Amino acid sequence: MNEAISWPDIVVPVAVFAAALIATLWLRRVSYRSLISWAKRTEWQGDDILLQATQGASVLWCITISAALGIAVSPMTARWKSLGGDGLWTLLVLSLALTGFNLANQLIPMYGEKFQLPRHIIKLTGTIARAIIIVIGILLLLEIWGVPTSPILLVVALIVLIAALAFRETLPNLLAGFQLNTTEQVKVGDYIKLETGEEGYVKAIDWRMTQIEGLDRSTIFVPNRKLIQSTVINYGRPIKKAKESFRFYDRLHLKELTGLKARNLRELTDILKNAPDSIVYYHTHNFLEEHHYLTPEPANDFALWVSDVLGDVVLGERLASVDAFEFPGLSALRERLVNVMEECLAQGSESRQAPEGREFHFIKSVSVILPTPYIARDLREFLESLRKLSLGSLYFHIFESRLRLQRATNDFSLWLEQSLDEPELAGEIARFDPYTFTLEGTKSQLIQLIEKRLQ
Repeated sequence: MNEAISWPDIVVPVAVFAAALIATLWLRRVSYRSLISWAKRTEWQGDDILLQATQGASVLWCITISAALGIAVSPMTARWKSLGGDGLWTLLVLSLALTGFNLANQLIPMYGEKFQLPRHIIKLTGTIARAIIIVIGILLLLEIWGVPTSPILLVVALIVLIAALAFRETLPNLLAGFQLNTTEQVKVGDYIKLETGEEGYVKAIDWRMTQIEGLDRSTIFVPNRKLIQSTVINYGRPIKKAKESFRFYDRLHLKELTGLKARNLRELTDILKNAPDSIVYYHTHNFLEEHHYLTPEPANDFALWVSDVLGDVVLGERLASVDAFEFPGLSALRERLVNVMEECLAQGSESRQAPEGREFHFIKSVSVILPTPYIARDLREFLESLRKLSLGSLYFHIFESRLRLQRATNDFSLWLEQSLDEPELAGEIARFDPYTFTLEGTKSQLIQLIEKRLQ
């Protein structure tokens, strides 16, 4: 007959199980609090995924450990203890497999997007990872319950061999791409030179190839495996050299009386319609140049004369509000000024006459362009030259070259985009309105934009 089971035989294992469960759950709670706090301070997203994937399974692990301790101190026979242990190991393997599934479902898409892998490759990788987890789980379970695993291992080995042969070119490049992205020894934007002679800027690193753009704008595709195995000189992000150097110019400004004068708005309008660009430029910009320390943009001469001499304050304000920055050239600016005057003439403002001696005298601007000793071959040289540049030279490249030379934008933006391949910086400078700053303020703003780009 079997011996009667006494109450200590039941209470002790239950007490051990309960005590171990309380202790392991408390330890789990403290550990996860510390790990979550640590994960918030790191930039790697994988630690958050790892914590989320193991939080549910960790409760099961606490129960498994506590049950194992309870079984160990119980008076059960060795056979029943063995069966109980095998059952707990089975539970542990299943929980680990479930955790592995969760990690594969989240980590593989995350790194697939980071490495710019095609969708079918991400999907295939996930399927392979899940298959591996299933196979390992089955083998472990068979081992736990004493089932022979040799035939299964042989089948798995054959499958692995076939896969290795099928992907013998792809897998090394994939692993090399993974290494390049994780170690960041070579990054997009770096200038590198291989021992075989290829050199240029790294434009992209995908799952198979690294794309390099040569100085001659050619595109070079280097297998990731070759890049890892080669001796590579990484110059980081050096300053790009311009296709053509930028020569800074200065200019001497002279003014010349034309003999033309207007006594009223009608005469002013008629003369301005046919006036050369040099007259339009002088009367819209001479005050700005001579009083460059004033801001915002001073009124043009036409607005001042109409307001002060003819006494038409409303028309003067309308003429003053014409923003020269909005026009690509002097012809368009002249047309806008003439239109404003003609609109006013149509309303009956033709009768106002200027007093004797206060007629509007048309003056034209004469410029003599002179080269400066400053030449820039890259953005850093351009910045250093800009720091030393005179305000007259700055005025020429920002204002005069755009309007008088009929260029689409200022000289700096043209050079940055066409010779230095800096379209973003060129666009920022092109959109910058210099009429709202003093010349010193304009210079400071340009220096800040270029310094920001060089950082």
